[in-house]
Amino acid sequence: MVVPAASTYRKPDVQALQDIATKLRINSVVATSASKSGHPTSCSSMAEIMAVLFFHTMRYKLSAPRDPSSDRFILSKGHAAPILYAAWAEAGLFPVSNLQNLRKIDSDLEGHPTPRLNFVDVGTGSLGQGVSVAAGMAYVGKYFDKASYRVYVLVGDGESAEGSVWEALHFASHYQLTNLCVIFDINRLGQSEATSLQHDMDTYRKRLDAFGFNPIVIDGHDVEELAKAFHEASTVKTRPTAILAKTLKGKYFPGIEDMANWHGQALGDKATDVIKHLESMVKNKGKISLGPQEVIDDAPKIDITNVRLSSPPNYKLGDSIATRLAYGTALIKIAENNPRVIALDGDTKNSTFSCKIKEVSADRYIECYIAEQNLVGVAIGAACRDRTIAFASTFATFFTRAFDQIRMGAISQTNVNFVGSHCGVSIGEDGPSQMALEDLALFRSIPGSTVFYPADAVATERAVELAANTKGICFIRTSRPNTAVIYKNDEPFKVGGAKVVKLSAKDQVLLIGGGVTLYEALEAAEKLAAEGINCRVLDPFTIKPIDAANIIANAKQCGGRIITVEDHYPEGGLGEAVISAVAGERDIMVKKLAVPTVPRSGPPKVLLEMFGISAKNIIAAVKEIINK
Repeated sequence: MVVPAASTYRKPDVQALQDIATKLRINSVVATSASKSGHPTSCSSMAEIMAVLFFHTMRYKLSAPRDPSSDRFILSKGHAAPILYAAWAEAGLFPVSNLQNLRKIDSDLEGHPTPRLNFVDVGTGSLGQGVSVAAGMAYVGKYFDKASYRVYVLVGDGESAEGSVWEALHFASHYQLTNLCVIFDINRLGQSEATSLQHDMDTYRKRLDAFGFNPIVIDGHDVEELAKAFHEASTVKTRPTAILAKTLKGKYFPGIEDMANWHGQALGDKATDVIKHLESMVKNKGKISLGPQEVIDDAPKIDITNVRLSSPPNYKLGDSIATRLAYGTALIKIAENNPRVIALDGDTKNSTFSCKIKEVSADRYIECYIAEQNLVGVAIGAACRDRTIAFASTFATFFTRAFDQIRMGAISQTNVNFVGSHCGVSIGEDGPSQMALEDLALFRSIPGSTVFYPADAVATERAVELAANTKGICFIRTSRPNTAVIYKNDEPFKVGGAKVVKLSAKDQVLLIGGGVTLYEALEAAEKLAAEGINCRVLDPFTIKPIDAANIIANAKQCGGRIITVEDHYPEGGLGEAVISAVAGERDIMVKKLAVPTVPRSGPPKVLLEMFGISAKNIIAAVKEIINK
């Protein structure tokens, strides 16, 4: 390790920081003992890291923990939450006595961190995700905010087996995120046994070097080595830094240090002796007057509210436009109206049309390459502290591999907008591996999510505008085939507002389709009308929330008969959303048409018919339901 020159290096108060580390250990033991659960040994291995970061290195405001100009800290190994809470309490954010409320039902000091706490940016605990989030924050800091704040993320050695960690490291290196510092707490022990590399620090060093990082191997229990490493990290201008801290699980816990089978449990009867031993180590018995460094207030003030299209939709009725293309057009329009609208993609930008944001500014696009888990994590990080309005896109089916990141995004109260193209069998010849047939179920299952399924270009532009202003996770499902414009340019849309697109006074069945299947329903309704059978056709626009009142009212006017038709598997999609909406109503029958099995390659129209969701199939279903 290169030792910085004395003139530029601020020497730490070694004893004071060691005493703070010991106090953090004590507080972690006390808190986990009070809750009779937790991970005190995992906290102990990182005590010196937390002491140096929070009381020597980092710049942050106690009065405003999420201040835009403050340094960021992400605890990727979220099970060590007690020591994170202890650091903020010791810094003075709240009374140390509150730590004994750990894991209580009426306390926000939960078992793993969540943004219910004003000093937590994202929920962690599902391992392997913190580096992606931190990389998103660092990207915004370097390329959008152009501010002085730095981003620190602490990773457990056990979780470094996750591939998403290495996706994120590659991303950070590629974009030279020198304002990012990744700290590996290499304490050798996992949950059930030793980690694969244990304390093979040279292999860790070689791997991080190969991934384009500046690797610094240190004794993670030596506060002066830590201070020097963090200083070096701040001076390196070509690569992000990884601090590889060799530590021991349960450090300074007599009879427990570096011992297996102590993961994830309070110390029980041993707690008293451990606390007594730790207290004997503290040299400064009073309050230690160390705290955060002064914040450099250079993050710009921004406003990401009330985002609008720069101009209304401009299409002719009957124009044939793919909704994925209309998404790209809408992205241009909202980006023109707000400089913080950004797009991220996984090397599908010329298919999803997220690349169109480059027409406003090439800098507003972030290429995340074929690494969808990292794509989602970076988007979540970019949206933190309301610094951007993030739209993350790829083929809708590929979001399934990032379900855990999306799920954690909901826990993190993120406002990321996901856009999935190439949905269903209607994509045609590419075949089932590319066909999103589970995506509606995925995003409907996310708590607080909003799921848009626009049918035409006008609806798509308005869906993008609404998503940009909607809290929580949003998903917009776009289609590959061109579809006709059926709405006027001034048609109003709202979340949870369905549209009746065909009706008569004598309708016998309510047909509900989404995207391409709405057009199959319209075609079926026209052909049935020629036979004297009238059908009403409804476009739900949002699948979640679904317009239950509108559906119920129209169904009752159609004799209580509903047929849903969707380019999706039967489970969790449009049909089940409609069934849930009418479940409490008497005398309403729902027949569901969906893709029943794993499909195959073929022309779109042929596939729609083969798998039971074409106009021909709808006509047969209508005749069956009205004859029951």
